[in-house]
Amino acid sequence: MPQVAERVNSLVVYWSHTRTRLNLVRPKEFLKVNAILNLIVRPTPASLLIEEGQPLADIRIDLGGNVATKTYATVVEPVESQTPPLLMDTTGFAPPATEGISSTFAMRTYKPRTPGVRHLKRPINDHLWKGRPFLPLTFTKKGHGKGGRNNSGRVTIRHRGGGHKRRIRTIDFERMTPGKHTVERIEHDPGRSAHIALLNEEATGRKSYIVAAEGMRAGDVVQSYRAGIPKDLLDSMGGVVDPGVLAAKTAWRGNCLPLHMIPIGTLIYNVGSAKNRGAVFCRSAGTYAIVVSKEDETKQGGDRYVTVRLQSGEVRRVSKDACATIGIASNPHYQHRQLGKAGRSRWLNIRPTVRGLAMNAADHPHGGGRGKSKGNVDPVSPWGMPAKGGYKTRKVRKPNKWVVTARERNHGKRRAK
Repeated sequence: MPQVAERVNSLVVYWSHTRTRLNLVRPKEFLKVNAILNLIVRPTPASLLIEEGQPLADIRIDLGGNVATKTYATVVEPVESQTPPLLMDTTGFAPPATEGISSTFAMRTYKPRTPGVRHLKRPINDHLWKGRPFLPLTFTKKGHGKGGRNNSGRVTIRHRGGGHKRRIRTIDFERMTPGKHTVERIEHDPGRSAHIALLNEEATGRKSYIVAAEGMRAGDVVQSYRAGIPKDLLDSMGGVVDPGVLAAKTAWRGNCLPLHMIPIGTLIYNVGSAKNRGAVFCRSAGTYAIVVSKEDETKQGGDRYVTVRLQSGEVRRVSKDACATIGIASNPHYQHRQLGKAGRSRWLNIRPTVRGLAMNAADHPHGGGRGKSKGNVDPVSPWGMPAKGGYKTRKVRKPNKWVVTARERNHGKRRAK
């Protein structure tokens, strides 16, 4: 450990990457400060030797190849050691996600030149395609201007109307076509919260849309293994299927696999429910499920099902031949957006929601009366059905046989934080 000279009167050093704080007080002759720096590699004790009367100098600590520098008026910026290259050829592929959504993120804000952008916040998605979509995979949305009304003119869906015209993107939720597919671009889809990726099949040039995984970018290569293990991949393993080697070569971000080929603990999205059905779970922005367990062949029913846990806490059984995509659905910070003004809700085909208390007595059970009181009645819907307060509508005698552990329901009460 090299000796470090520093003139110290009262100095507080913050190690921002480890949240460790070192307090250095005025030394008499020599001051030895022992600090535990919890780096990524291993916890290592570091000793700072400070001598009074010496000129200012930078603090430099060498910890087994990881160098951390500290100047008098700056923060620590650790230099990570270089990781050895992977042994397998992963050109164009991305590793699977091993953890959930990061809690640290940045939102794009705007200078309040007008009141409508003062509170506007949007996720930063500079990688999105700024042109038009691939038109052969889109079609116009019919019945857009009906305002939530049916064929008899009655309102069947409240708070709908107006909004911009849209074209519906045809999404491939089944992913039955094998072979390598190159990601041409990542696009915004006005019909869903997650982003979509335009794929180009290398063999035929056929294009298709899929729900993009978080971190997927143009140039990535994805595959689908729903049709089985390719012959070249089987030959590379010596004709014997090794689950560990198979997972290392197939369970990459954006790849679509049957659930029985996915390792336990992997984050997945676009999860199907049956063998010949497309994805039905975890399709919105930032959603994912986790493979919990796989049934043993010795149990009743054999190894026909795989157990997955959804973000809601629900644990359910899914067919082992159902499809799933490795990773997390893209645009995970969509939930933190702020529209900034009421007009943006109208652009999204959302009309205002009027409280029943503000209506007339003929329009809502809470309406009418003098003042702003609804009276001594329980909250109800416009049609008199009990609302809020945990009114149960599910029949206890008809549970879902596919649900192993039901999700937590608060029944109108606040959940403990």
